[in-house]
Amino acid sequence: MKNRYAITLWVCLCFVFTAFTQSNATKESKVSGHASGSFEIKMVPQPVTEEEKKTISVRMTSDKQFHGDLEGTSTGEMLGVFTAVKDSAGYVALERVSGKLKGRTGTFMLQHSSTMARGAQQQSISVVPDSGTDQLAGLAGSMIIKITDGKHFYEFDYTLPDKDSK
Repeated sequence: MKNRYAITLWVCLCFVFTAFTQSNATKESKVSGHASGSFEIKMVPQPVTEEEKKTISVRMTSDKQFHGDLEGTSTGEMLGVFTAVKDSAGYVALERVSGKLKGRTGTFMLQHSSTMARGAQQQSISVVPDSGTDQLAGLAGSMIIKITDGKHFYEFDYTLPDKDSK
């Protein structure tokens, strides 16, 4: 019986401590932003073994050059799968971006997970949490890629710690 009370007291104290530290934590001021522009991309097919072909259709590396509000480069790796149904597929990728976002320099990682169901696209491209470095530390956000007449464009909604609040 004493152990049960001790455990209950311990859990209650942990809960109170967590609530206290969260409520008294200094909230860092964030700024929201939107970046847009274009990019060129070079995709290079990589070998896929017979065993891997059971789960993936294609492996590629990528090199990008960003222009506009995001000026920089990226390298990435992608795995994709095509289905027997025309215009249905999916891909996942990781990409390391290095450059300047509206005057702030650093690097960050993007994680892609996108599908196409009979031509209808669903994109999920997000900044990997806590992957920002240097002046981009604390970066969070999501990106959308659009392709028009064979040209690639990005729309990037993001938040960053306010550099003036430190």
